[in-house]
Amino acid sequence: MCFISELAMLACCKVPWRSGTCSRWSRSADNAGVRVPQGPAFRPPAHSRSDWIGPPDQHSNLRPIIFYAPPDESALERRLREARQEAQASNQRFWARHNRAFRQEKEEFIYSRLKAKGLEMRDESGQKATLNAEEMADFYKDFLSKNFKKHLQYNRGKNLN
Repeated sequence: MCFISELAMLACCKVPWRSGTCSRWSRSADNAGVRVPQGPAFRPPAHSRSDWIGPPDQHSNLRPIIFYAPPDESALERRLREARQEAQASNQRFWARHNRAFRQEKEEFIYSRLKAKGLEMRDESGQKATLNAEEMADFYKDFLSKNFKKHLQYNRGKNLN
């Protein structure tokens, strides 16, 4: 099972990109897969014989794929298609949660540092107050250290959902 998951992740991640007929989607030359209801409510035309790759998701920053399912697919092709769909859904969930936690912790860090300096979240002109690069480097280092085990498990293909 682990081999299929790794194979599916590789298949999902190594999809070649091509220009599509729609400005918000691009097609891949890869023909195995399943239809995944992610991204906009767009469906490729019925005559399409390739995967369609959408714009980055606003939460995960991953590009959703609508997989092409050939009418004469074998049982093995179907298993690969389903494994790719599972890998895509798992990656979507992981990165959406990770990015949400990142944004929330970043805002909390900025707020606490500004408060410690006696500053508000917005300056007198209404602009959002910011920290310098060195101060933000502290946050990034801490966040990466705190999430090291999660990233290690993710890269090893462990299910974190």
